[in-house]
Amino acid sequence: MQAIDQAGTFTLGGRTVRRLGYGAMQLAGPGVFGPPRDRDAALAVLREAVAAGVNHIDTSDFYGPHVTNQIIREALAPYPDDLVIVTKIGAMRGDDASWTPAFGADQLERAVHDNLRNLGLEALDVVNLRIMFDVHGPAEGSIAEPLQVLADLQRQGLVRHIGLSNVTPTQVAEGRGIAQIVCVQNQYNLAHREDDALIDALARDGIAYVPFFPLGGFSPLQSTALSDVAARLQATPMQVALAWLLRRAPNILLIPGTSSVAHLRENLAAASLALPDEVMADLEGIGIA
Repeated sequence: MQAIDQAGTFTLGGRTVRRLGYGAMQLAGPGVFGPPRDRDAALAVLREAVAAGVNHIDTSDFYGPHVTNQIIREALAPYPDDLVIVTKIGAMRGDDASWTPAFGADQLERAVHDNLRNLGLEALDVVNLRIMFDVHGPAEGSIAEPLQVLADLQRQGLVRHIGLSNVTPTQVAEGRGIAQIVCVQNQYNLAHREDDALIDALARDGIAYVPFFPLGGFSPLQSTALSDVAARLQATPMQVALAWLLRRAPNILLIPGTSSVAHLRENLAAASLALPDEVMADLEGIGIA
């Protein structure tokens, strides 16, 4: 048994994936824009992840743009039969590296075809519709129009399953009335726990929850309590943060990203880190719901 198996599995889009996956965002250049500083290192990270048992990779064609998906294809195609590649649409990058909404029907259709071409696929396993009413976080507003476009692309056979990203509980409910939603991808970690109730509700319905920035993203998690727990367990703070997420709910799928093989191995080792009940209690105080 590979170490990653200790994290368990969950169903995503009708397929079984290991709960500890990999997020490919950091394979692009600085600011998720342009080519990586070391393309060979990016290829090596992807190959190491799959060799270690990762079978859930999260990406988007607006990472780079195009760069990350092209690296994934170069590193891994032809893809392993059990590999689930999840991508997202709904945003685009400006020439100045800005992130802007891309909700128009033509934009969404073009984004799906860009992902297909750059990944070298005939159909996308899962496509998350990234809602961009507020670039800084979820904001209320109807998602029906762009989601209908994505549902049409699903009916055409270009998309197998649909997820939602950067959404409110109200938008999740609206989305589930339009299409079958297999996952929700929002910001969530030890320090940002606004989605506690949503995670539990999705777990009851067998829907995956995929935290982005599970380690804090552009503002890495920093906490004396977290560091103290890590020292007691002879682990790194980031390993403890990942292990906490794995124990938090059975439907949580993790996609920590890195451009370093050494850091990847460190992240995957969190699968075998057991957190006693008293440790979970200590960590509960970090949240700022």
